[in-house]
Amino acid sequence: MKKTTSILLLFSVLMTTAQEKLQSFPFGSIKPTGWLKLQMEKDVKGFVGNLDLLVPDLINDPIYGSGRLHKNSQVKDLGNLKEGDAEGSDQYKWWNSETQSNWWDGYIRNVFLVNDKAGIEKVNQYVQRILATQDDDGYLGIYDKELRYNFNSENGELWSKATLYRGLLAYYEATNDKKVWNALVRAVDNVMKNYPINVSSPFSSGEKFNGGVSHGLTFTDVLDKMYQITSDKKYTEYALFLYNDFSKTYQSEEDVQLKNILNPNYKLKSHGVHTYEHLRPLIVAAYQNKDLQKALTIYLERIKNTTTPTGGPIGDEWIAERTADATHTGYEYCSIHELLDSYTVLFQKTGNAVIGDDIETIFYNAAQGARNPNSSCIAYLKTDNSFEMLGTKNGEIEPDRKQTRYKYSPAHQDVAVCCNPNAGRISPYFIQSSWMRENENTLVATLLMPNSLETTIKDSKITIENKTNYPNENVIHFQIQLDKPTTFVLKIRKPSWATSIVTNEKYTTNDSYIIIERTFNKIDSIHVEFKTEVKVITDSKGEHFFSYGSLFYAKAISSIQIKGKEYAKGFEDLNYEPLDKTRFKFIENHEAKFENNSIKVNLKNLNSNKKQVVTLTPFGKTILRQVSF
Repeated sequence: MKKTTSILLLFSVLMTTAQEKLQSFPFGSIKPTGWLKLQMEKDVKGFVGNLDLLVPDLINDPIYGSGRLHKNSQVKDLGNLKEGDAEGSDQYKWWNSETQSNWWDGYIRNVFLVNDKAGIEKVNQYVQRILATQDDDGYLGIYDKELRYNFNSENGELWSKATLYRGLLAYYEATNDKKVWNALVRAVDNVMKNYPINVSSPFSSGEKFNGGVSHGLTFTDVLDKMYQITSDKKYTEYALFLYNDFSKTYQSEEDVQLKNILNPNYKLKSHGVHTYEHLRPLIVAAYQNKDLQKALTIYLERIKNTTTPTGGPIGDEWIAERTADATHTGYEYCSIHELLDSYTVLFQKTGNAVIGDDIETIFYNAAQGARNPNSSCIAYLKTDNSFEMLGTKNGEIEPDRKQTRYKYSPAHQDVAVCCNPNAGRISPYFIQSSWMRENENTLVATLLMPNSLETTIKDSKITIENKTNYPNENVIHFQIQLDKPTTFVLKIRKPSWATSIVTNEKYTTNDSYIIIERTFNKIDSIHVEFKTEVKVITDSKGEHFFSYGSLFYAKAISSIQIKGKEYAKGFEDLNYEPLDKTRFKFIENHEAKFENNSIKVNLKNLNSNKKQVVTLTPFGKTILRQVSF
């Protein structure tokens, strides 16, 4: 079967009213359980919880306080090679704000979700230190009074705020600390006062490289969340203003500008992470201005063409007008996270169930497949077909720079400490979108995973734990506890790969949701099994992929592990040299069979030129692999 345009199938219908279909739960309402909790606990003990010890100068830079930037600030030494990735060096002045704030955002979310008490106390102290840097007028950022809001070149004004405020918003929802909320309200008001709506131009910054300015468009993340909490439309109206200003000013990262989206000959070419994170501002803007809905549809279609079947979006570093390729286009871990986050926003706004398939595909395949399954480190860049991890893209030589991104590292300081902080954010953001509310009477299981939801339904406290080994098994078991018997609607997203549903419940289906409406007892349960079969997915290049359920399967390649830089004991860079260079080719009579969480399939051995039975294992558990045939 061909890779489908799943995101677009129902999109035009759902967008006709531009009303948000689902509501997210406050952060902390949904906790991981099972294998997912265990993985996150390991992350907290690993690089996610120790990045401040691995790169202390970056994380502990007092850039929001005593080290605020001023007109005489010098470019900082971040420990990276600085080869071929920027037209200017001004970005290195604000860079630590991104590194530390994205790391704290992920750390805050992880320790609260796994109830790491020592980590929570560490977070409490951090939040108090940050709040102490806020000025009397509400300013909470990285620039002194002479520079702030007064730029004509590259800067990180809005970007440093977006990264910081996202973490503070999570902390507020987890703790209900009114002091934090009041600080955030004052900080956002300070932005809106100094960049007044429709009469200022926050994104005017000259006509040179302005990556930090471009990142700043994601300040709409903060505005959208403030709207979700307050229902105050001043926040979403300001988000629309930011998108409009971004579209009409010079930007070095220009894919999401309206004129380019509406140009039928334009192809995505910008730094991948910008392209995917900018989907969120466009979504928020399209829900304020229906005229942007066509642009959103076009943009989604273009992103689909840059994404591999496993969910890997081109980001090595620039898209450069290419279409996704299993061997020749790599994806950055930052791009993986940003596209997943953007799709969760789209899911919340539209309620389109098939978007859940795309989110699960990214997390369970591309994201898991860029983690080292045996050590606490991730790949900065990864390809679907990963034939070696020795720094370069499957051995390709790049004449304009020394490529070192195709390796595993707990920090990747030689390149940039950006992917590892985002690798700490992706699991909490994924979990955050696994349950949503449609109305006072309806709870929706949007993404499938082992987790537990605590909320209220019709004034009754309810806990729903999904006891499952999904996606390794396609069986879900909801254990439900209520204060009292309550009648409500439970909707469960039916994955598009499911061929049938097995359950004792009486249900209906609509728009790819299983709908169960009944009176639930104080102690109750629901058991659902999704039947499926091995599927062959064909990408735009004619390459064939094997999947079963939400997982893709690959031929693992044995390798030698080579240790590189050691940041601390147990935290080192890891490279992998293949021991076997055999390649396999797809054949029509492949007779693929699923058994014992693997796929047995007939393929053509290109060394022997003979048919061979090959065992494929879950893509997310491999290091070196061949996944397309």
